[in-house]
Amino acid sequence: MILVLLGPPGVGKGTQASRISLHYEIPSISTGAMFRDAIARGTEFGRRIQRYRIDKGEFVPDEVVIDAVRERIHEPDCVKGFLMDGFPRTIPQAETFHRLLAEEKLRLNAVINFSAPIDDIVTRFSGRRVCPVDGSTYHITHQPPLQPGLCDVCGAQLEQRPDDDPVVVKRRLEVYTEKTAPLVEYYQTSGLLRTVDASREPETVFGQVVALLEGWQWHI
Repeated sequence: MILVLLGPPGVGKGTQASRISLHYEIPSISTGAMFRDAIARGTEFGRRIQRYRIDKGEFVPDEVVIDAVRERIHEPDCVKGFLMDGFPRTIPQAETFHRLLAEEKLRLNAVINFSAPIDDIVTRFSGRRVCPVDGSTYHITHQPPLQPGLCDVCGAQLEQRPDDDPVVVKRRLEVYTEKTAPLVEYYQTSGLLRTVDASREPETVFGQVVALLEGWQWHI
């Protein structure tokens, strides 16, 4: 099973990607997480990525992203499939991804578009907190930690990511609207796209996703 998840920043793709990954036993590949990890570890790739100011909401050039994805899907855990969270982001990336899959004799099975009102997304961003040690994500209202301000897993002080700043959020949504939203139409014409209401509780949203995929088994 190979899936692509679409939706604006803060819509809850990461949360749903984790649940889908666990349920179907396939890895969730987040290009954003790959980039942040490389930067944090100070790798050569991370230093290359830093030039593109992803912390300011800018996009990394297509050729750099494609190289990273190509390397990642060759890893052993992708043998049964994988899902892409945050890639492709542009139609050129989608076209290149299609060619990459064809080269590997693979095919994209489904595209899930998570949709929610902009006001809901802003609220999610403003309340999101992240553990700097293990990457666990919380929300002060919708998914609070057991102890305010502390990670449930390791007890570290939670932080607000720089790219959750309102100014950065606005820029990310502008870039998304300009470059990524056209993917909805692109994949809709292929017959692979389904839209899920992501404004509801995460468990309810996940239930919608599973029902959609289970009813779509003949495509997979």
